[in-house]
Amino acid sequence: MALTEADFLDLTLWRRHLHAMPEVSGEEHQTAAEVARFLEMTEPDMIVTGLGGTGVASVFGGHEPGPTVMFRAELDALPIAEISDLPHRSRIAGKGHMCGHDGHMAILSSLALAFQRSRPARGRVVLLFQPAEENGAGAAAVLADPKFRPLTPDYAFALHNMPGIGHGVSWIKDGPANCASCGLKITLTGRTAHASMPESGISPAPAIADLIPALSALRAGTLDGGDLVLATVTHATIGEPAFGIAPGQAELWVTLRTVWDSAMHELRARAEGLAREIAAVHGLGVGFSYHDAFGHCVNDPEAAAIIRHALAAEGLPHERGEAFRASEDFGRFGTVSKSAMFFLGSGEKHPALHNPDYDFPDTLIPIGARIFLRIAKDLLG
Repeated sequence: MALTEADFLDLTLWRRHLHAMPEVSGEEHQTAAEVARFLEMTEPDMIVTGLGGTGVASVFGGHEPGPTVMFRAELDALPIAEISDLPHRSRIAGKGHMCGHDGHMAILSSLALAFQRSRPARGRVVLLFQPAEENGAGAAAVLADPKFRPLTPDYAFALHNMPGIGHGVSWIKDGPANCASCGLKITLTGRTAHASMPESGISPAPAIADLIPALSALRAGTLDGGDLVLATVTHATIGEPAFGIAPGQAELWVTLRTVWDSAMHELRARAEGLAREIAAVHGLGVGFSYHDAFGHCVNDPEAAAIIRHALAAEGLPHERGEAFRASEDFGRFGTVSKSAMFFLGSGEKHPALHNPDYDFPDTLIPIGARIFLRIAKDLLG
């Protein structure tokens, strides 16, 4: 690689700087500005800002015509308070990089340093720092942005660190890599009453008691079989926090999950149908809204084979691995390119993603850089 130990030391310090300044989906203004500042130092042919909101992209062109190869990292953190005594712990109350996107940004930025020193022989490289991955809105917003059209890739690649997999071991497979999912908010409306005369109102509490097990029973199939459907109740509120009021309104939040986008429409219809039936039995009004919608993430066989070849060429351990129930909105880039994502092991005993004690392993930065740079070399010379 055209990268040195000193480079990776600098990237580690920069990653920790990003870790200390987390911003959640759609609010990544300072993070985007810091990324753009770093990229400017690497002298790309072009920097595009404001992609899909706060996204940033840099472009490094080759000397001859060829394909456009995109590598993607994420800008956003999570609304999770970090519990850590690390010197670089989050300085923002209630927010933290508990998914490792700071590390993914450092890996992508290492490519910028490498391409500053040695441009690809042909085609071009696009380094995309995408906003709002955690709520599923970012990739769709980038794709809808007219500024992205001139950057549309022929191939798109991404990685995600993954605790529970051996450190530095990659999982890569053809076909489904992550499930489609969406959040369904069900609103039940009855009539409030004085708590001494609940019979004069219409309480949604009995309906909630019926609806939670009914929705939770919407579970069938297997992930490996590709026919998994899953409904997970995540939150419920009933009435006001007062002892003198019998409730007249309630909300129930449920996450719907399928392997394929095509199965999500049917699962939505089944969940809404259950809610309507139960609301009618209890004399309640019912309403629905959808949030945090993720499309399925499916690895193109050719793109997945390119990743496997790069791993073999670098002598790095890799396995077929498994698909994950968790969602990842990188899959939307598969609508415009041959795309694939792989999972890079953070260690079998490393704290899990989204845990308040999680921190990205800095030792993965050079490994991720090697893999991405090999992919670029194989495709662009």
